[in-house]
Amino acid sequence: MKVAVLSSGGKDSSAAIWWAQCKGWDVSHLVTMIVEGDDSLMFQIPGTELVQMQAELCGCEWLPIKTQGQPEKEVDDLKEALSELDIDGIVSGALRSDYQKTRLERMSEDLNIKSFTPLWHQSSESHMSNLVANGFKVMITGVSTEGLDRDWLGCVLDEESLHEITRIASKYRFHVDGEGGEYETFVVAGPHMKGEIKIDYETHWDGVRGHLSFK
Repeated sequence: MKVAVLSSGGKDSSAAIWWAQCKGWDVSHLVTMIVEGDDSLMFQIPGTELVQMQAELCGCEWLPIKTQGQPEKEVDDLKEALSELDIDGIVSGALRSDYQKTRLERMSEDLNIKSFTPLWHQSSESHMSNLVANGFKVMITGVSTEGLDRDWLGCVLDEESLHEITRIASKYRFHVDGEGGEYETFVVAGPHMKGEIKIDYETHWDGVRGHLSFK
């Protein structure tokens, strides 16, 4: 099976890459939507330019696709680029977004390829604990919910910090896996990559929410 993985560089798409590798499949491309507009209903925006480094450490090609993030048009942009690839399927890290999953499935049917969502409806707690236990170094690159302050920006999750963010998530009633947009991530190392990414960044904090910008 030859597949491309839809990757934002975050924890979910990184777990999807590893899943495909563990299946023994040929991961030929990491496909990243580069959103040039202000927002997107389908794709993560910050830090996506760093996926090129992940692709190098995964031993595959990087395919960046520019889009304005307009509803439905962004899926057409992805579909057009994938139509040029010789692949049997597309793998994504979708967890609970029916909006994303159904559109990827519809697109894949049109392209006569398979759509795989190996993390679908995995529990938040088991997903996060499995990432840490299996050596994924998940850096928090953006926070936008009560309970997560500036100190979390740049934090790489380990057992201790995962326990703390789980406690905070329970107190403030948000998804510990960040699926509701409470925080964004970038994976700097893991079992799917040969090596670790070293990045420089600046921290931006407005008193309520914040993010990292990468140099």
